[in-house]
Amino acid sequence: MSKPILVASVPRACSTAFERVFMTRTDILNCHHEPFGEPFYYGPERLGSRFDGETLEAKALRNSTGFSHLTYKDIVDQLLSKSPQERRLFIKDISTHFVPPPGKPGIAPSLSTFATRECCNGVTKTNSTLANGHASNGQLKKNPKDADSSNPTLLPISILSQFQITFLIRHPSSAIPSYYRCTVPPLSDITGFHYFDPEEAGFREARILLQYLIESGLLAKKDIVLIDADDLLDNPHAVVEEYCRRVGIEFREEMLSWEEKECKEFEKWKGFHEDAMKSGGLKARTTKKPQKSDEENFKEWKEKYGEEGAKLIQTTVRENILDYEWMRQFRIVV
Repeated sequence: MSKPILVASVPRACSTAFERVFMTRTDILNCHHEPFGEPFYYGPERLGSRFDGETLEAKALRNSTGFSHLTYKDIVDQLLSKSPQERRLFIKDISTHFVPPPGKPGIAPSLSTFATRECCNGVTKTNSTLANGHASNGQLKKNPKDADSSNPTLLPISILSQFQITFLIRHPSSAIPSYYRCTVPPLSDITGFHYFDPEEAGFREARILLQYLIESGLLAKKDIVLIDADDLLDNPHAVVEEYCRRVGIEFREEMLSWEEKECKEFEKWKGFHEDAMKSGGLKARTTKKPQKSDEENFKEWKEKYGEEGAKLIQTTVRENILDYEWMRQFRIVV
């Protein structure tokens, strides 16, 4: 049975439209929409500060989601306990949900029993086996340097190894202002994200995750599967077809079209997915996105969000360019 596919995307990288492509394949895929965001924002191990706090209002908000009890282990168990005879898992999630924010601890506490504790004879030993026997005798063949003591992510190496992890990125000058728009009125009234947090940009976390997969030996550079959203928007047929080939899914042209309707899977993150739901499909842009200068971008952002907003967007874009450019070297080219 093929490994579950996990798409780690930066925010606002057309990831929901990309996910919607694979939701058409109910014959072979079981799709899950951003499950790790539930413990990241709302659960007892929450690392996102957006809905943190112990006030009655903060607790009531978290409890109202139905996710306030969920840990990272709960999500892993839900995903990896699926029977091998069932459809292959396709999970789309956001990169920030896999790496702790700066200054916060690493491996999620509920998954600490799966973390590697010692290495000997080229075999890394873990304290436990994964749900449904996905880890064999608590062992994972890795070099001693690959113990979880150097793991910068929230998931132990014994769990990361259970997924085929792929990536979706987008140029920061497009992704970050798009995310900013979701955090200011009128859209923030729907999303519930009432301020912009640069730590949620996601490029740092995507780069850390990809770099760790390479350095730990879990992912060879030649096997990296990474899409740049601009390539996807320019040539969706060829990019999706090549992605399918690399992850072992039969591509069908009808995957690029779907019925325009609301998806209950997207309800937990209202306001972020309306474009994908109403699009009816993934179609190539008629013209490529023009390259704009920094001055042109700043002028556009200032007109939309004021000078303070434009400066915050500009700073955040600049802070994430290097991570984006490093990851982009691995993108699918068709």
